[in-house]
Amino acid sequence: MQAETKRQKQVAGLINEELNDILRKMGLLMIDGGMVSIASVKITPDLFEARIYLSMFQVKDTHGALQKFNEKNKEIRKELGMRTRHQLRSIPELKFFIDDTLDYVFKMEQLFEKIKKEEDDNQGESGKG
Repeated sequence: MQAETKRQKQVAGLINEELNDILRKMGLLMIDGGMVSIASVKITPDLFEARIYLSMFQVKDTHGALQKFNEKNKEIRKELGMRTRHQLRSIPELKFFIDDTLDYVFKMEQLFEKIKKEEDDNQGESGKG
């Protein structure tokens, strides 16, 4: 995979900034008592598709929440178009994904804690002899 161009980064930054405000105004940053935030925005080299990765903290039904974003996609894209019409020639298609990086980090931390506890237990047992 090739590195993002300067323009891709600029467009991604613009979309990230505007989407945060749009989602806040639409009330989509709080779902099921949990918080949703934009983890990252990736733009295809042709600038026709924006992949928005959503981080969900304490959202019970993440796939249901993702469905809400997909249902509101046209409305979100229309608002984005109104806000960025002077900066972008065409508004990219929006694709929403769940960013599970935090879940992965938590699982890894739990594994490391479990390993450390087992090592401590084993050292405790070998020290008794």
